[in-house]
Amino acid sequence: MTSVEDAVGLTRATTAFAPVAAARTPKVASHTVVMPRVSPTLERRQLWERRYRMRLRMTDAAIIVLATVLTAVVQLFVLDAPVDAVTRGGMLLAIAWFLSLSVLNTRAAAVFGSGAAEYTRVAHASGLAFGLLAIVGVLLEWKGLRPMLLIALPLGMLGLILARWGWRKWLLRRRRAGQYASRTVVAGDAEDVGYVIDSLRRGGETAYHVVGATLFDRNAVDLEVDGERYPVLGNVNTVASVATRLSADTIIVASRPEGNPDFVKGLGWQLEGTASELILSSRLTDVAGPRVSLRQVEGLPLIHVKIPTYEGGIHLLKRALDIAVAVAALVPIALLSPALALIIKADSPGPVFFRQERVGRDGRIFRMMKFRSMKTDAEQELAALQEQNEGAGLLFKMKDDPRVTRVGKVLRRLSLDELPQFWNVLIGDMSVVGPRPPLPSEVTAYDGTVYRRLYIKPGITGLWQVSGRSDLSWDESVRLDLRYVENWSVMNDLQIMWRTAKVMARPSGAY
Repeated sequence: MTSVEDAVGLTRATTAFAPVAAARTPKVASHTVVMPRVSPTLERRQLWERRYRMRLRMTDAAIIVLATVLTAVVQLFVLDAPVDAVTRGGMLLAIAWFLSLSVLNTRAAAVFGSGAAEYTRVAHASGLAFGLLAIVGVLLEWKGLRPMLLIALPLGMLGLILARWGWRKWLLRRRRAGQYASRTVVAGDAEDVGYVIDSLRRGGETAYHVVGATLFDRNAVDLEVDGERYPVLGNVNTVASVATRLSADTIIVASRPEGNPDFVKGLGWQLEGTASELILSSRLTDVAGPRVSLRQVEGLPLIHVKIPTYEGGIHLLKRALDIAVAVAALVPIALLSPALALIIKADSPGPVFFRQERVGRDGRIFRMMKFRSMKTDAEQELAALQEQNEGAGLLFKMKDDPRVTRVGKVLRRLSLDELPQFWNVLIGDMSVVGPRPPLPSEVTAYDGTVYRRLYIKPGITGLWQVSGRSDLSWDESVRLDLRYVENWSVMNDLQIMWRTAKVMARPSGAY
């Protein structure tokens, strides 16, 4: 039997109250009902996701076993712990750790290659595993718990995060080569579609390869965004068929057509079996993931946007991280400073350090320290060079600034001139990561929302530092600073520090 009507007829024939049931059962149209089948496009995506997830599982298991075994070796041969207790504890730890990584979705496709979000989940899963193990250890008076917390936890967590970083780099290389990326169609009004495509390109997002667009508000052959053209196909009623034609497995809805509140639900039905993701774009500009959550209320999805705060426990944690990094950095800087001081002195007369007034948190003026990279009369020569300004907005920049000394050019290119700023971090004027520290003359020319940059301490590095530095436009520099101010997190700070180290190795936009 293939039809719904045949199935209903069979039910009637085998029911004791068939006449009553027949009278109350509505007539069902005679047609075949078949559930949506998985398309070849979706199968290809699911296949590479399964393979990548298996690689993560195998790597996670190997690192957990290695961390557990190394801890067991210390317990057996250094602490002389009982073999049965060490074996039992190691097995419990390995199982709990591996399961925690699965329960907290650290291998979900949504976080493949995402960076901070993936590392945060791994850290949370590791903390959960050791938290549960600590509870069990206290209840059972388990004496071998401390070595696991002191050795296995930091060693294993570091190994897991480094492994995820390595796999992320591997995945990004594959995506740049056109593999393991979602073939994406963007649908909506022309302005919103252009905004989404531009944001994906500007953010360096390689997970989504836009293969076409569907515009609701106008007819067009193609859409040009930042010099690149994208084919425009179909209309508001044919988004699903366009996705099928282009072998797309992801559809991003940039805007919803007016007068059709059920558009997204209907589109989701049409895409069943043919696409993996239906993504709704929001114009909540520069609001990052940690501040956004979804809550369901009687079928009404509500997007919660957390209002940023600029004080409290999380900021104390940031200050603790600043102190730790500053102390660790100042030791090698102290060893390096005499050599740099001799080179600076030999190259041009004047002091080794350059102190300049900058504006910090809440508009407070402080004196920022740098190794001198310019002539001593640089400030007096500034007025004569204003017409040659190549900087963005309120900033003065010249790629070949005649005031910069020969040694100064090297110091700037390698960001060595900024090393003394770790002293400003230690005494609390600055943070390791934050907005660019502005000059007082810049602040007096601020307008509108730019003042929000002063809500937190300026940083030695930040999003501006790892995104182009002097090559950025003024608007882009402000946008990055404001995005950081409202969405910063400790994990993102660590990621920016790591990216800064790479930028110093391959400097760009530093002059």
